Amino acid sequence: MFIPVGTEEPVPRRRFPVVTASIVALNVMVFLFELSILLAGGEDGLSAFFMSYGVVPAAITSGQSIGIPYYLTPFTSMFVHAGIAHLGFNMLYLAAFGDNVEDRLGRLNYLIFYLLSGLVAAFAQVAVNPVSQISSVGASGAIAGVLAGYLLFFPTGIVRMLIFFGIFITITRVSAVLFIVFWFIMQLFIGVASLGVMTEQTGGVAYWAHIGGFVAGLVLAQLYKMVKT
Repeated sequence: MFIPVGTEEPVPRRRFPVVTASIVALNVMVFLFELSILLAGGEDGLSAFFMSYGVVPAAITSGQSIGIPYYLTPFTSMFVHAGIAHLGFNMLYLAAFGDNVEDRLGRLNYLIFYLLSGLVAAFAQVAVNPVSQISSVGASGAIAGVLAGYLLFFPTGIVRMLIFFGIFITITRVSAVLFIVFWFIMQLFIGVASLGVMTEQTGGVAYWAHIGGFVAGLVLAQLYKMVKT
């Protein structure tokens, strides 16, 4: 197993990543709230929470709200996670790559970039399976956009990886390009440590959400580069 613990760029980061840190903190707080629901209401209560705040493709395409208004769920789903592994891996990747993308874009532009990538990811998943009644949750699509942004803004970047070989632990450095390609592969096999409720992520079928977020990130980052040059 390998985990990103940081990146190295030719130009050091200039500012503290306020937006990235805030997004990580918000996701953690929401997950703690999910745990309280699980303890109080069991899996049925947690399932109802996922159905209310996650993206349910059938609800989007039919215009039917399950809990909160259906048109808000593409936003809220970005801050809901199905398990500790789902949350942990997403936040590690966001912390490793998001700070530099935020520094490059600026705080407001970065927040818009992050949310738009997540929205495109959600609608990509809906487009692929518009009649699905399984709730899709997680920040993976938005983070895929962040990785795409990092790829365009820092093509010569280096990723520091923490690698586990049984009881042996080491840190190595690899090209960001290679690392981000492997990120896609890993998303298919993470096998989220679920809280016991079936979602698109626990079923491992949210691949198109990741693709949608990544493509959105590429397009948005390229547009930003074109405007700034």
